[in-house]
Amino acid sequence: MRNSALSDNRLFVKFVEPAPGAEEAVVKHAASQGRLRGFWDDTPALKRLWEEEYARTHPTPDTAAIDFKNDPYGPRLEKAYSGALFDVLRSLGYPHQTLPQTLRPLFTDKVIAGRIFTVRGKVDQTLDGHTTLLEWTRMLSKAPSGAIIMVQPNDSRVSHLGELSTETFLHKGVKGYIVDGGIRDSHHIARLGFPVWYRYHTPCDVVGYWMPEAFGEPITIGEVTIENGDYCLADRDGVVVIPQKIIEETTQKVEECLSTENKVRTAILQGVDPVDAYLKYRKF
Repeated sequence: MRNSALSDNRLFVKFVEPAPGAEEAVVKHAASQGRLRGFWDDTPALKRLWEEEYARTHPTPDTAAIDFKNDPYGPRLEKAYSGALFDVLRSLGYPHQTLPQTLRPLFTDKVIAGRIFTVRGKVDQTLDGHTTLLEWTRMLSKAPSGAIIMVQPNDSRVSHLGELSTETFLHKGVKGYIVDGGIRDSHHIARLGFPVWYRYHTPCDVVGYWMPEAFGEPITIGEVTIENGDYCLADRDGVVVIPQKIIEETTQKVEECLSTENKVRTAILQGVDPVDAYLKYRKF
């Protein structure tokens, strides 16, 4: 039997009002899942709800619990070099703490050491320019003074650092920036003297394409997993990561290593045969 509502070939559409609270529930769920764009953008009250729920479910890491600025180990490690640190970590059973050789320094004369603030990013081409830049500036806001920012962007197309961001980091007292990705405005960054390790140059920026999505969470670069608050030493030869649980022992042994190397050097310059110097100090 034909539906009487369709007997005269006309279709009647009934618009049903959403149940009370349904839109709010959808907005809260979207915010908790990290969705950045949706119908809520057109309604101020729903937009505010989204912002509140997003902030609640994506809290800023408690960087106050990590003292990035008053770090007793960074200044001691900066007197060392990456090769000596690698040797020590290998002797302690950590032979795979070096970031990929594809990372290179913008300045070959810079050495930085200290605690790491981790950032992870993602490509999302559904985002508009405003959203990507808003998330980028939030990353700048979260960067702790005294930290070394280390970024896994999960991208090999665009730049993940430029001049204005560098100016911001310098003003905030950030020690340096290490990214498994790209940079642009490198002539300006060079003029500013900000220590940077990176993989490639490009003029392309993040607008409408890439955003940081996690702060203070574990990241992986190459075969190294980095926890927020771990340490690193970066120089012209590379970047070596030190798990924070062994920082005291590692720092002491690096200083002992440098002292022994000085003794070997003195012996060699005094004419001691290299074999004899090695057998005496067990270091070369």
